[in-house]
Amino acid sequence: MICNNKLFIFLLLLLAVNFTGCEGKQEEGSKKKVAVVVSTLNNPWFVVLAETAAEEARQLGYEVNIFDSQNNTAVESEHFENAIVGGYDAILFNPTDAEGSVSNVVKAVDSGLAVFTMDREVNSNRATSQILSDNYAGTVSLGKYFVDQLNKKGKYVELLGLVGDNNTWNRSEGFHSVVDYYPDLVMVAQQSADFDRNKAMQVMESILQVHKDIDAVFCGNDAMAMGAYQALKAAGLEQQVKVFGFDGADNVIQAIEDGRIAATAMQFPKVMAKTAAILADKYMNGEREFIQKLPVDVELVHPGNVDHYTAYGKKK
Repeated sequence: MICNNKLFIFLLLLLAVNFTGCEGKQEEGSKKKVAVVVSTLNNPWFVVLAETAAEEARQLGYEVNIFDSQNNTAVESEHFENAIVGGYDAILFNPTDAEGSVSNVVKAVDSGLAVFTMDREVNSNRATSQILSDNYAGTVSLGKYFVDQLNKKGKYVELLGLVGDNNTWNRSEGFHSVVDYYPDLVMVAQQSADFDRNKAMQVMESILQVHKDIDAVFCGNDAMAMGAYQALKAAGLEQQVKVFGFDGADNVIQAIEDGRIAATAMQFPKVMAKTAAILADKYMNGEREFIQKLPVDVELVHPGNVDHYTAYGKKK
């Protein structure tokens, strides 16, 4: 009887060891998870950013989900909470607000997740790394072209992006670092249109009620450039007013070819997205030393070189 009891206990222990070992192997073999959290999917530019990041991460062997913050820091916070409790290992992140998104980054990093920002930055060094377009340098080049196209004189309007996004101010400051040296170039209006095409059209329509004798519009992104162009066309001013954008969106590349848009600054969202995914992979394979801010060059696109470019990048 004693022998039988000992045999029974031995079999139980053997089963327990085998069960625990199988469970460990399942955990070891399961895929790590990457969350792609973007400010909005209501803009084709951010769709490209999100989908490229997700695809690169999947190719590197990770389970990936995309989350749309709808330009709302509260929604963004929910996504971060879900990523933390949902067992994600890294977040590829396009913030909604440079200051308002800091707490989400801190919370994620303190919970053991790596956070790599793409395109937009947060005002904190707690992010694992930030992969950003060189917005200031890009608009310096655009500003020089703007000055040449207007022959150093005229009236213009500036449409700003989201006021809480550092990209808005870096682009504006780069542009003004050139244009403000020319006293005969006069800015008659400066308003935010939140990087949104429909809002830009509405803002431009309002501005045209007061300022119809303008020569140019500088827009902080291509969506606003297309919205401004729509308003100008409705007012019969599309031939009189030159429109400048920033991004390198498909419809603006086509509009430059067609002579509707004067120029844009080409960002490379695919480069930023792939870089973020590759760095996240390095992190999850043990690397811990990353450059805090990694700049990506921006290139001027105009009628003279537009045939070298396609949507969000160069032609191969």
